[in-house]
Amino acid sequence: MIDVRRLAILRAVAEHGSFNRAAAALCLTPSAVSQHIAALERGLGRPVAVRSTRGVTLTEAGRLLVETAETVSAELEHARRRIDRLTAERPRLTIATFTSGGRLLLPGALARFVAEHPGVEVTVLEREPEHSLPMVRRGAADIALAYHYDGTPPVRPDDRSGLDWTPLLDDPLWVVLPTGHPLAGRAALALGELAAERWVLGCLKTEGILRRYAAVAGFELRISGSTTDYFFAQSLVAAGLGVCLVPQVSLPPPTRDLAVVPLEPPRPTRRIGLATTRRTPRPLVTALADLLLTASASPVDASGAPAGPV
Repeated sequence: MIDVRRLAILRAVAEHGSFNRAAAALCLTPSAVSQHIAALERGLGRPVAVRSTRGVTLTEAGRLLVETAETVSAELEHARRRIDRLTAERPRLTIATFTSGGRLLLPGALARFVAEHPGVEVTVLEREPEHSLPMVRRGAADIALAYHYDGTPPVRPDDRSGLDWTPLLDDPLWVVLPTGHPLAGRAALALGELAAERWVLGCLKTEGILRRYAAVAGFELRISGSTTDYFFAQSLVAAGLGVCLVPQVSLPPPTRDLAVVPLEPPRPTRRIGLATTRRTPRPLVTALADLLLTASASPVDASGAPAGPV
């Protein structure tokens, strides 16, 4: 039988890239780490890690064990949190969400959920997908409202850590320009038409996506501003600092200072969805997921207006 403690040590070796750094993180001696890995290899009958002057490289068997270690760790943490809930006076539901998706979809869904389940203690945590999905894996959150850009969803159909991904809606990025811009009155724009523009970033993730699409369109970005808030970015656009790409759910209402124009395909699009766990399905999670699915069918912004430009 594989020792869970040794799996955790192998996982630390993989994370830190050396026996010495793993030992320091685990408060063990390098010799103890080496002995645990050697015992793990003896039990398996094959090597799991190869030392070199550049650090430690995992074998195929080692990589498989590290993946298993992550799943085991998530299962144990999930079990611990479920045990903690057994002693709680009230049922609890923890939701992790990214800002703009939560602002769009959560208020209406939560209002109905709280009305239908008044005894539930609801907690909402603002987290980006790279943090919220691991929280669901280990049981720190019950459900995550998350997103990914074009390509593979963040949860594979054969995900071994027990997560499911439910698509909610597509959230295309639009161009936001000052109202006096020569292109502000266009019905749609090709990204290549903006090759000479300076860009304001409203999210650090947008830069990588925008650079990739700009390369396809045949130009290099010139960045004039970088923020982590789409609303701040739009205020910089209104001030004349440049133009910006903004997801549809974060578009501003019509103003005298800003114009919004859709991009022609191919255009970057966020795919918004829910991450839940397959471990012991909970009725409360299912109830909220159903309400979010309903909300995503006809999304409205926080003011009650339909999402997107008018």
